[in-house]
Amino acid sequence: MTAAPATALEIAHAVATGAQRAADHVEACLARISSRDRDLTCFVGIDAHGARRAARALDDRIARGDSAGPLAGVPFAVKDLFDVEGETTTAGAKLRETEPPADQDASLVARLKAADAIYIGRLNMDEFAYGFATVNANYGTTRNPYHTDRLAGGSSGGSASAVAAGLVPIALGSDTNGSVRVPAGLCGLFGLRPTHGSLQMDGVFPFVDQLDTVGPFARTLDDLIATHRVLAGADAPSAIKSSFKVARLDGWFRENGDHDGYAGVDALADAFGDAPLLDLPLTAAARSAAFLVTAKYGGLLHKKTLAVKAMDYDPAVRDRLIAGIALSNEKVAAAEAMIRCFNDQLAAAFETYDLLIAPTTPSVAPRIADGLIEIDGKRVSARANLGLYTQPLSVAGVPILSVPLKRPGKLPLGVQLIAARGQEETLFSGAKQLVDAGLVAYDPAPLKAVETAA
Repeated sequence: MTAAPATALEIAHAVATGAQRAADHVEACLARISSRDRDLTCFVGIDAHGARRAARALDDRIARGDSAGPLAGVPFAVKDLFDVEGETTTAGAKLRETEPPADQDASLVARLKAADAIYIGRLNMDEFAYGFATVNANYGTTRNPYHTDRLAGGSSGGSASAVAAGLVPIALGSDTNGSVRVPAGLCGLFGLRPTHGSLQMDGVFPFVDQLDTVGPFARTLDDLIATHRVLAGADAPSAIKSSFKVARLDGWFRENGDHDGYAGVDALADAFGDAPLLDLPLTAAARSAAFLVTAKYGGLLHKKTLAVKAMDYDPAVRDRLIAGIALSNEKVAAAEAMIRCFNDQLAAAFETYDLLIAPTTPSVAPRIADGLIEIDGKRVSARANLGLYTQPLSVAGVPILSVPLKRPGKLPLGVQLIAARGQEETLFSGAKQLVDAGLVAYDPAPLKAVETAA
């Protein structure tokens, strides 16, 4: 088992106090990427020159006695749909490689840089964020650092794998239907889907505006909280919640899953005391509605490009987008009405409970060569179905934090903590309680060689 590199907050403290140099952390980060990413396929672009320049400038400022930001010297990377000044945002698509470079950073990238974090590079993803696997026909499949014959999840798989493998301490991803939470769960990380609309989205290549969010990955809860507060421009709360009314989601969320996952949910619930099972009867319909809305609006976003460059798309993405365009307006309107009903049902649950708990994924990371998981007794595409438990919750726009179960020696599994809109601090307080209880934690990823056994 490999020891984890320094956390983001450890780096920031050491750099801000002058005990260590940002330049040294950047060089260590680049060395880790050089030695390990060939086995993982996390990065699609690295700005080593820019990172070194930014680190030197920060070190010079600190040497002059200037104050440093809360993420001083912390290397970070972003999913390849965030604009970075001077770089082309391809969103995982080769057909966008001829687009002009961005003339400014996405707002959230700018906020991280303003906090003195050091930008390192861009990370692999499913083309146009349409998938839960990070199987990219253009830039390769991102591998899970716990077992490199397995998927990292998606569509933010490059972000998750890079953080889990210790290549960077923090990274940004996006979450439309689970694209932060799924890879966080499969790679043993903390991953946040913030309240829909709470973070600035300018400079982020869109997928489905009604569902799109962006959020951070980190190996520690404290790193994730610090990163989110920088992104949100938020201060730490003056009071921290210490008691919670909690329920475990039943029905849909107790079917088709790994029994270890259910046991993990129950163990976390026990840490809060009484946590009854709660069924949301419209969950299956909400997931179907999310599929339809995603397909329709995702397809419409690409309609003009598909008309002239259809063959330049990843076939698996192209076919789903075209099918979405063909959906009738009546079907989409019915899906949107169902979403409103489900959201009312979920809002009613939050009148009683502070936190809801559910598995993040139905299984551990599937093997890349297989690419299938079992749902309702059938072998189905992992790329489309790893979001079984994340997708229905996405339509509500509520904040959700995937936390890694403590499972030494086993492949990671995550659990979702779900709160009402705007209640990110409730998620953080609840997760802190679980960390303190020793129930959730990152285990350093060993980067095992590709397995050849069936």
